[in-house]
Amino acid sequence: MVVDPQHAAVNGRKRSQRSQKSHREVADELRARIRSGELRPGQRMPTQARLADEFGVERGAVRQALRILQSEHLLTNVSKGAPATVAPDLGLGATPTGPGAPPLPTMVALAPRIAAAFAEPHVEIDALCLTSVSLTLAIGEPLRQIHAGQLKPAKVDVRVLLPSSDIELAFPTPVDAAMDGRLQRRWVSHRNAQVQVLRHNLLALRATHGIDVEVTFRSLPFTPPVKLYLLNGVESLFAYYTVTRREEEIDHEPLEMYDAEGTQSMLFAFEQGADLRDTTFVEQSYLWFNALWETISSELLLTN
Repeated sequence: MVVDPQHAAVNGRKRSQRSQKSHREVADELRARIRSGELRPGQRMPTQARLADEFGVERGAVRQALRILQSEHLLTNVSKGAPATVAPDLGLGATPTGPGAPPLPTMVALAPRIAAAFAEPHVEIDALCLTSVSLTLAIGEPLRQIHAGQLKPAKVDVRVLLPSSDIELAFPTPVDAAMDGRLQRRWVSHRNAQVQVLRHNLLALRATHGIDVEVTFRSLPFTPPVKLYLLNGVESLFAYYTVTRREEEIDHEPLEMYDAEGTQSMLFAFEQGADLRDTTFVEQSYLWFNALWETISSELLLTN
């Protein structure tokens, strides 16, 4: 029996008869094949041309899908040339992503979502947080991929809301209210250092790779009890800051304080289009962030 090449299967699958898929849908399907073992560790992927034919999409959409999977460490050698390869060290403990993924600590869940966001031509990241430590660390991997030539977005826009240095923080704060301002001064110094590192690393993309970068910081007149990351207009990642009492040495003296460890906060993921609940949460998150940005926030001043 002779098979018409136009209808030939890729890994036993018939060419899609659906309306054109998005790159995220392509990524979801390929991720499922990798997770199920249909695509095995170390196996070469079909060519981008064959995948584009199977899914009925342009090659650019396939490349974006493959870059998402590369950011999740499921694929290696993603380029415009040879086919990508399923990661040889793929393990069962890989971080699950996408709709329905369980909540995970910020430093586990945030990095792969930020890396996937950088697979888009126009990267848009909004963040509301206490110091931006988690965001700075999470952005490190896509920056590495850009410098390695594996990613090249055309434009990157980042907006960050942080507490003002002029307010009395709800946390971190000394248990003894009569203590001097050492803890506040240390927090301001730490916040400023993170802002400078994040700004420098992002703006460097403009000089080294010609990427259009805009990064803006504004300050809030309150201590946020939650952290929020909004990615490319379609994802909302949300976590609570859980305040605990602990002791830490500051200037060689022990100090009892109320504080929250943001990197360990459990991050809940919502994606527009997953269902009505997720879509509404994403939309309301953007409304809330933009309202804060446009009303009660002000220019962030790096003062001690």
